[in-house]
Amino acid sequence: MTHERVAILISGSGSNMVTLADSMVGDHPARPVLVLSNRPDAGGLEKAAARGIPTAVVDHRPFKGDRAGFEAALQAVLDAARPDIICLAGFMRVLSADFVQHWQGRILNIHPSLLPKYRGLDTHARALAAGESEAGCTVHEVTPALDDGPVLGQATVPVRPGDTPETLAARVLEQEHRLYPEVLRRFAAGDRRPVMLN
Repeated sequence: MTHERVAILISGSGSNMVTLADSMVGDHPARPVLVLSNRPDAGGLEKAAARGIPTAVVDHRPFKGDRAGFEAALQAVLDAARPDIICLAGFMRVLSADFVQHWQGRILNIHPSLLPKYRGLDTHARALAAGESEAGCTVHEVTPALDDGPVLGQATVPVRPGDTPETLAARVLEQEHRLYPEVLRRFAAGDRRPVMLN
């Protein structure tokens, strides 16, 4: 069985990366071949290395004002790893249309809201301020538009009385850890039907 090759891009602790990496075993149609961070101090790099996954860093700071240069460096590292699928897992850099189009149909992202609601940042605070009765997360294909693209899966959580952005975020993160591995398994097998969890 040939496995789809997966590169996971992170900026922080890598909790979603860990759940993805740990799911890609046994009969899973994919395997992790690279964890790439834009931050040399990202905690997820050590976690990936402990799992025997190759890691790389392309620090965005030397490229201040030069997104094309940063993305060219990212592209070079990715090309060397030859991934079939790229999973953005808390990667906190907006990617250009040119970069996204190069990988069109092969980049996934997880976003902590029920898209199309609350694209961008501060999703939990915005959901609470709007009086939503439920919140959640979405895995979608990445397109040049921010937090857009075909929805591949969603998981919902109820908003509880007294919730803060932090308590809501913690419950949503639990669902992210369920949803992203399930979507990746299907996607790597060629199944694009949305996964719905609650």
